[in-house]
Amino acid sequence: MQEREEAGQYPFTRGLHPTGYRGKLWTMRQYAGFGTAAESNRRYRYLLERGTTGLSVAFDLPTQIGYDSDDPQAMGEVGRVGVAIDSLEDMEALLEGIPLDRVSTSMTINATAAILLALYVAVARRRGIAEDALSGTVQNDILKEYVARGTYIYPPRPSLRLVTDVIAYCAQHVPRWNPISISGYHIREAGATAAQEIGFTLAHALEYVRAARAAGLDPGQFGERISFFFACHSDFVEEVAKFRAARRLWARLMKEGLGVSNPKAQHLRFHVQTGGVTLTAQQPDNNVVRVALQALAAVLGGCQSLHTNGKDEALALPTEDAARLALRTQQVIAFESGVVETVDPLGGSYAVEAATDRLEQEARALIDGIESRGGALCAIERGEIQREIQESAYRFQREVEAGKRVIVGVNRFQEAGAEVSPEILRIDPALEAAQKERLRALRARRPEGPWRAALDALEERARNGGNLVPVLIEAVMAWATVGEIAHRLRAVFGEHRETLVL
Repeated sequence: MQEREEAGQYPFTRGLHPTGYRGKLWTMRQYAGFGTAAESNRRYRYLLERGTTGLSVAFDLPTQIGYDSDDPQAMGEVGRVGVAIDSLEDMEALLEGIPLDRVSTSMTINATAAILLALYVAVARRRGIAEDALSGTVQNDILKEYVARGTYIYPPRPSLRLVTDVIAYCAQHVPRWNPISISGYHIREAGATAAQEIGFTLAHALEYVRAARAAGLDPGQFGERISFFFACHSDFVEEVAKFRAARRLWARLMKEGLGVSNPKAQHLRFHVQTGGVTLTAQQPDNNVVRVALQALAAVLGGCQSLHTNGKDEALALPTEDAARLALRTQQVIAFESGVVETVDPLGGSYAVEAATDRLEQEARALIDGIESRGGALCAIERGEIQREIQESAYRFQREVEAGKRVIVGVNRFQEAGAEVSPEILRIDPALEAAQKERLRALRARRPEGPWRAALDALEERARNGGNLVPVLIEAVMAWATVGEIAHRLRAVFGEHRETLVL
């Protein structure tokens, strides 16, 4: 067993702050976005009125991979799994009436993260809000896209340049912004174990730190703004222990491995989303219980920010009622359960401490193996991490099908013929046509010279070096679209082709 330390002391097993949640509760976010910017803005206002303390923006697939809504590649996908953002006009509509200097905004976006950050900054500039007043997070974690999710555009090495450009720009101009949120969530959702979620996520983090340091940045400074994003599944003790182990291991990697002496730069600050893949279409009311259990584990593990899934998300995007119930789940934990009154309430439990030690050791072994073979980028290019995740997913599915792993309502306790499908959110197909018309109108009225000149400047900077974020801001303020910008970068960087893993 590890020697017990106090909360707020290295290596931070028991938490980052001595007072835990007695000093400050976690940020209550609800991930949302669908249809047009105006539709999503209404949902954000709805959630803020009901007690969320931060926004979390979901973007549609075309926005994520750099296609405008009128591109043939986007047909049928506009506004389906998130909000469609084509231009500064859309971003202004998305954020209408939301005080950007008072509300923290998280944007789940990766391949086009630099473009979406540029749009956010541009909205602030047009409102007269200083960039150093903005707070939030852009996910900007491209490495996990190659191993778990697939919304990449460019090959890994130029993509890393975009990541470090965002980190460098934020360090200088948007100091309260987290320029990267390194995601274990999607790794876990793709089938990884708890130990793999920690190990692969932190291996990616080491790659980002090295890339930023090679670009001249000091990890002792920008390390304070690195954030993480984890899933929380239903094995209660293991999940609580996972967060404690990840926090301790990252502190040790930063201090002992990279020589970072600044305690704040050793902190593993993390957002949690309850496990989407654990939700079931069968007996969806059971998902309320799963989400509550997972949310409590995240809180007992010491998260800084939390999203709770709607009970209907195995069927569709959440309805307003499901989103409200998910938010109320967090509020009941915060204000009724009493767990926030104690720092690290499960610390000292044999089961939790033993699981914390085990997960740290297993994750460290994975990281050491990856580092010995050249680091995470090389492992991704060889398909090693992808293969391990796929093998874990296969083992899990075999256990479910064999009945060795029980999923209530799926492989046990079924109620055939008694299922009642809840009311689900349906995206009006007319929204896609409306979005395309807005984009057509924007293109018709914008002056041609400024946006073309801005794209030329962007392409020149991409070819010849220099931070891309300032020219991206100029491009979006000149009304260049997300797709036009991504197309220019494709011309310079090329497109990634998936590494096949057999």
